[in-house]
Amino acid sequence: MRSAEDLKRTLKRIDGKGYKAYKDIEETYDFGNYIIILDHVQGDPFAAPTRVRVRVPQNVARFPEKSYSQKSRNIALRDFLTRRFSDASCKFSKGNRGSGKSGIISIDRPGQEILERTSMFVTKQWVEARFFMGLPAYGRKIAGREAEDMFFTELPKIVQSSLFYQSLDKELLHEHLNTAEDADFLRNRLDHLDLVAFVADGSILPRASGIDPRPLNRGKVIPFNSPKSLRMEVVLPNRGKITGMGIPKGVTLIVGGGYHGKSTLLKALELGIYNHIPGDGREFVVTIPDTVKIRAEDGRRIEKVNISPFIANLPFNQDTETFSTEDASGSTSQAANIIEALEIGAKVLLIDEDTSATNFMIRDHRMQELVSKDKEPITPFIDKVRQLYQDYGVSTVLVIGGSGDYFDVADWVICMVEYTPYDFTEQAKAITKKYKTERKKEAGEHFGEITERIPLSHSFDPRKGKKEVKISSKGLYSIAFGTHKIELGAVEQLIDISQTRAIGDAIYYATKYMDGRKTLREIVSAVEKDINDKGLDVLSTRPVGDYALFRPFELSAAINRLRTLSVRKKE
Repeated sequence: MRSAEDLKRTLKRIDGKGYKAYKDIEETYDFGNYIIILDHVQGDPFAAPTRVRVRVPQNVARFPEKSYSQKSRNIALRDFLTRRFSDASCKFSKGNRGSGKSGIISIDRPGQEILERTSMFVTKQWVEARFFMGLPAYGRKIAGREAEDMFFTELPKIVQSSLFYQSLDKELLHEHLNTAEDADFLRNRLDHLDLVAFVADGSILPRASGIDPRPLNRGKVIPFNSPKSLRMEVVLPNRGKITGMGIPKGVTLIVGGGYHGKSTLLKALELGIYNHIPGDGREFVVTIPDTVKIRAEDGRRIEKVNISPFIANLPFNQDTETFSTEDASGSTSQAANIIEALEIGAKVLLIDEDTSATNFMIRDHRMQELVSKDKEPITPFIDKVRQLYQDYGVSTVLVIGGSGDYFDVADWVICMVEYTPYDFTEQAKAITKKYKTERKKEAGEHFGEITERIPLSHSFDPRKGKKEVKISSKGLYSIAFGTHKIELGAVEQLIDISQTRAIGDAIYYATKYMDGRKTLREIVSAVEKDINDKGLDVLSTRPVGDYALFRPFELSAAINRLRTLSVRKKE
């Protein structure tokens, strides 16, 4: 380890030299109260910025052990410190100066959700921040004085104000930790309470806009208020007693007029797999972890998926037990998306009719009369949704506004009226008795088989040009995997580009388990176990500061959308 003075001398020596001379500072330096580790120094001012770590010993940082010893609080503390480091960077860094990314100090900034990230670590021994510095240059000549200012003036202020317990707002910190711990406690209680989701009274579900995930704070904002029949009380470790709407296991419909909050409620449930920051409005909107949003996805590739529970007897004897296509229709893609989620272990499906294939959801009586079942390969979801719960214990929450025939298969009917939920189950059941449906059920007695598949490693090729491995995220919903692009636009529970980045590397990491015998579920479970045991760093050969945790469902979704994927059916 070298001293801080060594770094200062080196910066003076290379001042004005060609940019590649910055490689001379790629070392570890002792700054007294903390050390700086330069893991990878950029070779050009326009290249990806330099990867840096700051490690503060715990006897200096002085965080109470109870703030990080339990997993939920540890993740929340790391999230809080990442946000404070980002705020301090904006405050103390002079920002861009010089060419390219010169002068930038940045960290992987979180959004409304609290995710496990590699941007920050807290242990009994130390607090470590991982971030990026754009080493300054004019043209391609090193600006040594500006670099010295970054390391010796700006960075110490950032570290002091964000990584030392004494410098933080204790009230905000503990509210952050307590909120996350309470949300995890509540989510873990759902199964015991026979619920799939819970929405706390007083929650603010609408967002500021379609591109702004912060809570709506203008106009008339309606706090959530549970119907009495579904209201329940839970006691949280920190907040104590709260009330809210519990959504039971089974089949639940969300109905109501347009613009009355149906999809807003479903969107909140969709993101209830994540904890949210205090003030988000959805802090205690939680769903069980194995909840998957399903939609139609025209044009996606499907590789040997058993969609026969929904689609059979295709023209020209096309096989639907190992169905493959390069260009799926709305109905076949939605069928495949459901089966693929079930294959990995989904326990709750969330479906919005607005993003579903109409012919997949229902065939009414008149269409049944016009096109007989022997000429219609699709068994609509309405005839499978109860079987899915009875045979596999998989619940469904469905937004529906166009077909009352779903009343026949529902356990609960929640009607949204001006963003307020009402229990219309009794009214819906009364309607089913008064107006008997004329449509015929088109399914057998059981849902059908969910067939597991075995991915074949030869179909995963991350090479591009001279590079043995070239994988990168191209925005939130796209991964470049070698020469191929994986499109994830329909994977709606993916919320952060750092998740996408980690998933890209996790696909390559997963190939180590592809031995021709393990199923996709076994493979993604093995990856999940390694991450749980060793952290997200297991996905990379060097420390990475911009990974965020993902679920097995999003990893498998990405694998399924790799257009070179080849599998074989498990016998």
